Amino acid sequence: MNPLKFFPPGSRRLELDEKVALVTGGGNGIGRETAHSLAARGCFVAVLDADEAAAKQVATEVGEHRAVGVAADVRDRDAVAEAVRMVLRRWGRLDVVVANAGVTPEPATVRVGDPTDFERVVSVNLFGVLNTAKATVEPLLHSRGHIAVVASAAAFCPPVGGSSYMVSKAAVEQLGRALRLELAPHGVTATVCYFGVVDTRLAHATLDRDPLGEALNAMLPSPLRGRITAHEAAQAVVTAVERRRARTTAPAAWEPVSLLRGLLNPALDRLLVRDTRLHTLIRELEDRVLRSRCSR
Repeated sequence: MNPLKFFPPGSRRLELDEKVALVTGGGNGIGRETAHSLAARGCFVAVLDADEAAAKQVATEVGEHRAVGVAADVRDRDAVAEAVRMVLRRWGRLDVVVANAGVTPEPATVRVGDPTDFERVVSVNLFGVLNTAKATVEPLLHSRGHIAVVASAAAFCPPVGGSSYMVSKAAVEQLGRALRLELAPHGVTATVCYFGVVDTRLAHATLDRDPLGEALNAMLPSPLRGRITAHEAAQAVVTAVERRRARTTAPAAWEPVSLLRGLLNPALDRLLVRDTRLHTLIRELEDRVLRSRCSR
């Protein structure tokens, strides 16, 4: 029995011209740029976002003959399923899915953080990907298409000050791996996307204009502090889809960290648990959260 019959080779390209793609979280950031990049390769694109105005604005930018904006909160399984049905009614097929929708938490530790905010982040980042995959998997089987899930380098970073994000992205990584393995017998391929810091307004707010965020970021080795634009992240996604890659990482400096994490993470944990600079930052973060809560 030839195992390649069941596990399609990664070199089998997916020609994107005239294909139909769906992008969640497509109203801004990486999702917006991915929608534009897919359309530039010849795709028809469904732009899904919880913000209907943002989704429709991106569709207008792309061109209404080639894109449609749809309001859908990825936490709502029925809404995502209805959006997929709409795409199938409009174009008759679905070839590419980019499960990109995600949110970040309010900076806090597990000790003082709001459990409701933790649930919100996991609900969007993890269950949103699951809902997207469940709603799109059957059309992808028909087209022998591809799904890309956007995880993060945060999946293998020390989970400090925003563990809900790291937890959710680590889970998305495993979900993406499960999709790649479980869909392979059906000719469907999957990519897990890992990005470091993407240069967005959120990055400026949390890392540049927040003294605590800036201090935490400064603890990273300098090669890992490099940033990419949302356009560069989108180009990485689309290239990975075209080449049916199992994974894509940007900036490239994060790739060895991912590959060596089994050795690096235990060593990092041993160092950081004794790091007095980190202890001070954690106390300052907790004090800030508690002061904010008392002032409400």
